[in-house]
Amino acid sequence: MVLSKTASQTDVSVHSTFASRYVRNSLPRFKMPEESIPKEAAYQIINDELMLDGNPRLNLASFVTTWMEPECDKLIMDAVNKNYVDMDEYPVTTELQNRCVNMIAHLFNAPLGDSETAVGVGTVGSSEAIMLAGLAFKRKWQNKRKAEGKPYDKPNIVTGANVQVCWEKFARYFEVELKEVKLREGYYVMDPAKAVDMVDENTICVAAILGSTLNGEFEDVKLLNDLLLEKNKETGWDTPIHVDAASGGFIAPFLYPELEWDFRLPLVKSINVSGHKYGLVYAGIGWVIWRNKEDLPEELIFHINYLGADQPTFTLNFSKGSSQVIAQYYQLIRLGYEGYRNVMENCHENAMVLKRGLEKTGRFNIVSKDEGVPLVAFSLKDNKRHDEFEIAEMLRRFGWIVPAYTMPADAQHVTVLRVVIREDFSRTLAERLVMDIEKVLHELDTLPAKVNAKLAMAEEENGKNGTVKKTAIETQREITTYWKKYVNDRKTNKNKIC
Repeated sequence: MVLSKTASQTDVSVHSTFASRYVRNSLPRFKMPEESIPKEAAYQIINDELMLDGNPRLNLASFVTTWMEPECDKLIMDAVNKNYVDMDEYPVTTELQNRCVNMIAHLFNAPLGDSETAVGVGTVGSSEAIMLAGLAFKRKWQNKRKAEGKPYDKPNIVTGANVQVCWEKFARYFEVELKEVKLREGYYVMDPAKAVDMVDENTICVAAILGSTLNGEFEDVKLLNDLLLEKNKETGWDTPIHVDAASGGFIAPFLYPELEWDFRLPLVKSINVSGHKYGLVYAGIGWVIWRNKEDLPEELIFHINYLGADQPTFTLNFSKGSSQVIAQYYQLIRLGYEGYRNVMENCHENAMVLKRGLEKTGRFNIVSKDEGVPLVAFSLKDNKRHDEFEIAEMLRRFGWIVPAYTMPADAQHVTVLRVVIREDFSRTLAERLVMDIEKVLHELDTLPAKVNAKLAMAEEENGKNGTVKKTAIETQREITTYWKKYVNDRKTNKNKIC
């Protein structure tokens, strides 16, 4: 969800050429119209505006699935009017969700007996899954502290500074301190040793990331588990681990089956994964799985009966569409282990094609790792004249959406571009992207340096000559003054031409 705003550079009406066949008056932009319009006109008006959105297939910023088979698309549309929470009315949908939970739990090596069922739930995405897992850790920690007669008002979670924003949301919404392990240049994931050093008696869990959003790298959950076991033994604490496997949970079991990151490690008590990322389902589905029933406090589960039979529920929201749950079940049985492995291997191979193509240009440093989420994160070897943000902006002219961003503290001076390789990103597209990046680099080489690059180079030259280095505020003021003069000169020249 995004916060809405009504500011617009255009007027407050919506106009459509095709709508004139049905309606003569324009529609209000931010108020409900007084009268109805034909369905054809409503469709065409909306369709016209949506044409200006980016192409999802070329959105290389997103981990979220943008293609599914037509048969699954049909199942989604057939179930679009089913409310996921109505378990008594839609018992088969509930059964399919339970099957998904158990399949994923077995995939993550949950210690289940032959007759045991897994403990987990489908969510809107990994954000909700993390909220639920965090609440379970907080409540367990509070219950234990209360029983020991100790204060329970200052819980904290230890993470790396590379965590996704949903962890910050959880900490702020549910009043938990977020203790972040800072990054450093060349090491862009949480350092397990530093994380364990930050653990104290108020730590409700340590959150490890299996597939960092920044560069796709897997954090060393095995080392974290071993170090934390030692600390727990020394202190008498029982600090657990949660694994945020939003991106990597559907990758590691198929590409790196021997990698120990899941419930094979005794301190891993819960895992979340995004079905709508490499689970290969459209946006709107995530999963959280607990090691066993004892790791999910019973008091967090609500039992309702006003929709029919007794229904246990542990979610932040209530109503939700059933389509994505059904789509997840389709993918799990349609592809099976073999199919998922083939998809992930193909994604990895295409990532390597892109990586090699970028390396051949001689212009980039590769920031991502070969083992991890199939993506390529890269930065310019020399960004004094032009930077990664300019490359991202110019690539949009070819239709590509490639994000550029700075790393978190203490590596915020490093800027990277990132291309996420999804199932629908072919080798041909990878080769085409490299060609378009080369075109952009060639064009940038012919352009004058950006304003702040000029100032930075001038400042560097002054420093060599013994001139006192400017402060950040002085540099920013100089940039602002330069831009004001640049804009005014353009206006003056335009007026002369007119």
